[in-house]
Amino acid sequence: MQERRSIRSYVLRQGRISNAQRRACAELRPAYGVEFSPGPLDLDKVFGRAAPKILEIGFGMGETTAEIAEQHPECDYLGVEVHTPGVGSLLARVGKLGLRNVRIIQHDAVEVLRHMIGPGALAGVHVFFPDPWPKKRHHKRRLLQPPFVALLASRMKPGALLHVCTDWEDYARQMLAVLAAEPALENTASGYADRPRTRPQTKFERRGLSLGHRVWDLVFRKV
Repeated sequence: MQERRSIRSYVLRQGRISNAQRRACAELRPAYGVEFSPGPLDLDKVFGRAAPKILEIGFGMGETTAEIAEQHPECDYLGVEVHTPGVGSLLARVGKLGLRNVRIIQHDAVEVLRHMIGPGALAGVHVFFPDPWPKKRHHKRRLLQPPFVALLASRMKPGALLHVCTDWEDYARQMLAVLAAEPALENTASGYADRPRTRPQTKFERRGLSLGHRVWDLVFRKV
């Protein structure tokens, strides 16, 4: 699939990295990090076993990723994130919990999907709370656009689940329209889904809910 990439869905910021995050990057990245390369990954070799492979795009500080991986040791989780503090935070969690089923790529998710993930390789994809780019002139930067969703679907095996969520209502409506228009995907609900138990609530989400904010989940299946 030839998808041209000219508008990025993220901006690299010089966020503050803590000493613990820096130490985790130095000490744990060799074991749990995967370097970007233009060739497809052998995911079973990367994880050292054959198991369902779940891709998480933009894991933030890694709180949810680590909790899901701990709760589901039968699956392998490949997290993709561009920001170093988040990578360091997840590496620290992985080390503390002794998780063997997490690997991390610090790179643009579109390039990772295009070059490193083979067709039909994924049993699931998580995109939790992507940057909403709330200003209308920035909507073109939103990650979940038709070309990206088509690329995602091509990397999912039949029956694989794509789970996305947002706390921005207009982005939720856009997500629903884009996902519903992708012929390789089908909605598992009539519209928005109830929050699956497999998605833990983050501190940010709980705080928002306490203030009366809403979260919209969408779960689509590869046909």
